[in-house]
Amino acid sequence: MFKTIKNAWAVPELRKKILFTLFIIVIFRLGAAIPVPFLDTTALKGVMSQVGAQGTALNYLDTLSGGAFAQATLFAMSVTPYINSSIVIELLTVAIPALERMAKEGEEGRKRLGAITRYVAVVLALIQAVSYYFFLRNSSIDNAYIVKYRTGWQGVFAAFVIVLTFTAGASLMMWLGEQINQHGVGNGISILLFAGIVSRMPHVFNTLGNFWQAANQDPSTYGKYYFLVPLFIILFVLMMWVIVFMYDAEHRIPIQYAKRMVGRRMYGGQSTHIPIKVGLSGVMPIIFASSILVLPSTIQFLMGKNAPTSGFWKGFFDAFSTTGWLYAILYFFLIIAFAYFYMTIQYNPIEMANNLRQNNGTIPGIRPGKPTSDYITKVLSKVTFIGSLFLAFIALMPIIFGASTGMQNLSIGGTSLLILAGVALETVQQLQSQLMMRHYKGFLD
Repeated sequence: MFKTIKNAWAVPELRKKILFTLFIIVIFRLGAAIPVPFLDTTALKGVMSQVGAQGTALNYLDTLSGGAFAQATLFAMSVTPYINSSIVIELLTVAIPALERMAKEGEEGRKRLGAITRYVAVVLALIQAVSYYFFLRNSSIDNAYIVKYRTGWQGVFAAFVIVLTFTAGASLMMWLGEQINQHGVGNGISILLFAGIVSRMPHVFNTLGNFWQAANQDPSTYGKYYFLVPLFIILFVLMMWVIVFMYDAEHRIPIQYAKRMVGRRMYGGQSTHIPIKVGLSGVMPIIFASSILVLPSTIQFLMGKNAPTSGFWKGFFDAFSTTGWLYAILYFFLIIAFAYFYMTIQYNPIEMANNLRQNNGTIPGIRPGKPTSDYITKVLSKVTFIGSLFLAFIALMPIIFGASTGMQNLSIGGTSLLILAGVALETVQQLQSQLMMRHYKGFLD
């Protein structure tokens, strides 16, 4: 990876793209530090410190935004509205025939789908900004409210400015991501997510340092951290290695094309394969599963002082906390279920079998038609099951480690690890392909 970056830096055109990408990242981090008007930062810090101690959707958004959400800055919404819009449009493409036809119209159809995705993202950003404003408006600590003006015409003007700023920040981030796609290196939205998560790493190292310092001050009580801190680092490296290994893992279905005469020329006869990636669904099943399971904890947090302290609902909310046994069990099964769901969206075995038959292609030992589609379905099911177990391992390992050791405030989970490794590998592969296109001698050697 480092050799590829070094070789790319030696090419002037690629060096400009890398510098442009870094420039956009700097703009993103500056925007993540610009405060929104009419907010009391002291009260905001006090309320958000409580958010960080609970596994809520707000904590998840804060991780993806690189801490901008907890500080309610210009880029507090991050790229989550665009990601949600992309997921919604992708699902609707399967359900709505008009969008499905648009997706098959080539470059022009993809441009129209991209425009629809951007419009939907702005609408979702507006809805998310309004929801976040009301959360800030109703939140307080020690009788100090976050929003300075809450009533009268000043309150209306403050609400308008806050909501508009959040929405504009999300739209600006979407535009910055598109600029990286056009003039930089890598997928723009993924690069911004990557930068946001990396910016949280100093917080993780600082927390580990606090654990180590506590062990130095009181070895009799906190001496276990002499073992747990190095263990966390080892597990982090091990999980990154597993992610990198599974990222390129694939199952290849062999394909044999029959020979045919067209005029005086012979066509076909070659052997190839259909690659089925083990990590096909990527981080999507974890995002879907966590989005559902954090709802009870989020509702409990938003209830504030009205949250139940005993009885059935208290036990219900405790079971759905990130340290609850029910949360871990449901998380495991939901990841597997959503992995299969995402596989059915990406692959259509019947269409794949028909395409093979139309091109005189067959799977050795399998008859064309329904037996071929059944065989592809069987292979997809096995590969998806292995991939879902891999995702469940990555997602549950930080939760299990935190619950068993008490080190739960490290703010790094399976989703973050998958994004970090996936974006890094994808960007390096793009650099490699661009180096290949330019026949760079140092790379080819």
